[in-house]
Amino acid sequence: MKMISGGVCAAKGFKASGVHCGIRKNPHKNDLALIVSDVPCSAAAVYTTNLVKGAPIILDKMHLADGIAQAVICNSGKANTCNANGLEIAKGMAELAAKHLGIKTEDVLVASTGVIGEPLDLAPIEKGMPSLVAKLSDEDCLEACLGIMTTDTKPKEVAVEFKLGGKTCRLGGIAKGSGMIHPNMATMLVFLTTDAAISPAMIQKALSGDVQKTFNMISVDGDTSTNDTVVLMANGLAGNKEITEEGKDFTTFMKALNTVTVDLCMRIAADGEGATKLLECIVSGADTELAAKTAAKSVITSSLVKTAMFGEDANWGRVLCAIGYSGADVDVNKVSLEFKSIAGSVKLCENGAGVPFSEELAAKVLHENEIDIIISVGDGPFSATAWGCDLTYEYVKINGEYRT
Repeated sequence: MKMISGGVCAAKGFKASGVHCGIRKNPHKNDLALIVSDVPCSAAAVYTTNLVKGAPIILDKMHLADGIAQAVICNSGKANTCNANGLEIAKGMAELAAKHLGIKTEDVLVASTGVIGEPLDLAPIEKGMPSLVAKLSDEDCLEACLGIMTTDTKPKEVAVEFKLGGKTCRLGGIAKGSGMIHPNMATMLVFLTTDAAISPAMIQKALSGDVQKTFNMISVDGDTSTNDTVVLMANGLAGNKEITEEGKDFTTFMKALNTVTVDLCMRIAADGEGATKLLECIVSGADTELAAKTAAKSVITSSLVKTAMFGEDANWGRVLCAIGYSGADVDVNKVSLEFKSIAGSVKLCENGAGVPFSEELAAKVLHENEIDIIISVGDGPFSATAWGCDLTYEYVKINGEYRT
């Protein structure tokens, strides 16, 4: 397995594009993106757990009832959530895409991201469709990446190449996500494509299983969004024997999927609104997977831990505090902790109690922009990893002025 370029265009038979159609005021920012396969795909999706859901999610659940999709159209700037005509607009987006692509309306998935509650008009989308389709390319998905961004500061794309039954397969993805990011999905849109052949049932099993250890383990600010969607489409053009059950090929496919999703998780967390540091919390030694995941998510979500990381303050008691109230079934008297970065590592706690450490070394470790929070909670066989970022003054500024 190797990393390659191309994002969602890396897999054979997929094209993508992005344009500015007029949803957003800034004419230099793309606000409409399209991803399409040459042929219908096995497809799967997972969505936000928030009871308030964007209209596109309601539509996508209907369109994906048969496990088939061929295209995704996404706008940024307005979330199409809590709008009286939201479902009508989402349907209109699907119909416009289908008409211009010459495919079935029910094979088009829709996504939206941006401000909640602001009406979304079909007019600019309709006006932008000819250009959006004309710009479809299988060489570069950068314009599509830019079309789904809101407060993101950089596009996020990744792809891998791997073998299934002697056939070369590719799997790639693009993502947006910077704020309102919290476990059980987030203001996060992720679109994944592969040319591997896999049945609708198995692709849903793969995606649903993977997100529990990847996208559901991110937290930027503790707010679960309304529009979170992860879509995975597989068109089978690599020519491998279709995966219809668990086995060697399914395991390989899962590894490829996880390689891509973990990479996107880290990119999303690192680009958190106002963030200066990527935080990775690794919990090991737990007696159950649930305990490891619960502890790791609690630490990465803690506002006090996040502000300490921003201030480069080795206030390790905040980490233990977060473990203590997490609800994780662990023995706090067995907890050990260290902070680690490219500048070195510093051990701060062992068996639930502080140990002498160099404040000077700790400051150097925490000065870096990627920090590992390494925790052992015993000698159990389970571990988990969660990703987040520091909490800064800039986060408050961005969100205080987000709508205006």
